[in-house]
Order: sequence, then C-alpha cells, then structure tokens
Amino acid sequence: MKVALQAATARHPAARPGTTPALRGLELQVAAGEQVAVIGPSGAGKTTLLQLLACALPPSAGVLQLDGQSPWHLPRAQLQRLRGRLFLAPQVPPLPPRQRVVTAVLAGRLPAMGTWQSLRSLFYPVDIPAAFEALDRFDLADKLFERVDRLSGGERQRVGLARALLSPASLWLIDEPLSALDPTRASQAIDTLLSAARERGTTLVATLHQVDVALAHFPRIVGLRDGTIAFDLPAAQVGRERLAALYAQHEHELTGPAPVAQDLAQAAPQPVVMHCR
Repeated sequence: MKVALQAATARHPAARPGTTPALRGLELQVAAGEQVAVIGPSGAGKTTLLQLLACALPPSAGVLQLDGQSPWHLPRAQLQRLRGRLFLAPQVPPLPPRQRVVTAVLAGRLPAMGTWQSLRSLFYPVDIPAAFEALDRFDLADKLFERVDRLSGGERQRVGLARALLSPASLWLIDEPLSALDPTRASQAIDTLLSAARERGTTLVATLHQVDVALAHFPRIVGLRDGTIAFDLPAAQVGRERLAALYAQHEHELTGPAPVAQDLAQAAPQPVVMHCR
C-alpha cells in the first residue's frame, strides 16, 4: 500500500482547543512494500502519526492518501473496507486477559471474516496451524494454548506482533514494539517483522525508541521532533550530528533504555481504537 501525506496536520482527540497540533505540515511518501522506521524523542508525535495513517484520526488540515484514495472522503462502507487493509499494533496490545493465545493471534484475521466466522472463531479456532506458525516465528509456539494473563509483558507484546502475520492488511503500523523486550528478543522480533513484510510485499511503518535497532535493521529512517519531520534519509546517512540535534534536551532517550509508559509485565491491556467490519 502506498502512503502519502501532504501538508498534513493532526491533533490528538484529547487535546484542548487552541493547543499546538501534535503533527504539523507533514510531507511524507512511502512506497508500496517499503519499510520505514520513525524515531524521535517522547512527545514528538510518533504515535499520533500511526493513528493518522491507520484512519483512527482524521487530519485537521492537509491530505492523507492511501493507495491514491483520501480515506475520509470515502463513503462509510468503503472506509471500513479500507480499514480492513490496515493493521495497527499499539505498544500495549489490546489482548483480553482471559483469552487463549491461539484465539488472540487468530483475531488478526477478523477483518477478512464474516460475522458468523468471527463468532465461531472465539470458541472454535479455525486455523490452529497458522496461529502456531505465526507464534513460532516469534519463538512463542509453546504458548499457543496459554491464557493471555499468564504471559509476561514481553510475551504479550510478541503475541500482538504475531497477529500481524495473519492479518490481511497491506499496511502494518507498529508502535514501539520492543519496549518490553531484551536486546536479543528485540532483534529477533524486528527481523521477523521485516522478513514477513518483504515476503508479502507489505508496507511497514514502525516507531522505535531503540535508535540502534532502527539504524541496523531499517533501510529508511524518518526523524520526528515537535510534530514535524526533522529528516527523512537512508539509514546509512543518519549520523551522530543528526541524532544529537533530533534528541537535543532528550539525550537520555538516545543513550539510555527505552522509556516504558507502564510496567508491561504487570499492566492490564489498555483500550485502543479498534475497527471491526
């Protein structure tokens, strides 16, 4: 899926009137099948950018186009079909705590299912081998029939990513997928996402606090600061001076561990915007 932003401005839904928009005048083009990492300090607008691309948040000014279509100008039924081609993975996956992992992973297929199939899948998983294979790619195959509330924060995060592999989406929007993972698991998870996206020809846009991981694994890096794009470059051209300017007054985020909004190992799943057909 192709992505285009032209002078796009967006406000967080909870923002007070008159406050500065979270994103201002963005110009961004992402080709179909491309993989892009978005980096920048906390509060830069990274999560808002993914919500904008996921059609969870309309632009307050400018233009968003997905495969040449302006989503918010489409009839409701067409907008819902377009949303079925998008997969948004929040930092804290919205996984029901008492649900089995197999059911949680197969939920990635819901946009392609009818109502009856969706309900049946809650009680009788329709493709257990596919869920097993997706989990196996994240080294979680042994958790297939575990309950979600018995998983660690890092395991829940990887289950949320495994859903992408079963999704019919052609655009993956992944928000801070490594915040609860150790370096080895983080590298494995990113390698899995990137290889799966290349296999399918899926466009991947991921926000990352781990700058070293972004530079090592993604061919293209977008630096976001204060709601605007500071640079958009091949990874090989992102040097220390650019990073120092991007993270000025936030140097601890560049050199230290990724900030985590809450203890993912203990946190209950949080509500996020969901789109159902």
